Amino acid sequence: MKKVYIIIASMVLMLSIKSNAQIVKAEIRATGLTCSMCSNAINKQLKSLPEVVNVEIDLNTNTFTVILKEGNELSPKVFKEKVEKAGFFIGSLVVTAKSNTIAQNTYIMVNDKKSNVSEIQFQVLDKGYVTEKEFKKLSKSYKNIDTYASNNEDDFHIKMIN
Repeated sequence: MKKVYIIIASMVLMLSIKSNAQIVKAEIRATGLTCSMCSNAINKQLKSLPEVVNVEIDLNTNTFTVILKEGNELSPKVFKEKVEKAGFFIGSLVVTAKSNTIAQNTYIMVNDKKSNVSEIQFQVLDKGYVTEKEFKKLSKSYKNIDTYASNNEDDFHIKMIN
């Protein structure tokens, strides 16, 4: 009887843990940058994450491509915090992640695009991950999705790209 309780408790614990997608790469387009010193501030913040292998910067588009170590458990929230800590905002966040690590209770798909590949690419559509103008437009499009309007920082509404 004791074993049954242990097994049930273990199952409940495993199901209640929120896991994040194993992110392979994040492409962050930052807004508000005016010079190379601005991009340097974001670059330093991103490189301060121990999970980061490399950060590539495209100054023409203000895009930071962040390559991550395998097995990391980062969420998009970490990138938002780092960019904002540098004094800027995210205009767009496109994530490449291992498809088998997407947690349904954390990532909410807003389009029906399905993919059978090992890595998927998606854009995070929540406030703070798109421009304010884009968010207002998306809010009208996704007004029927209750979780989108609630703006819970632990839920990520995503649009599959590939």
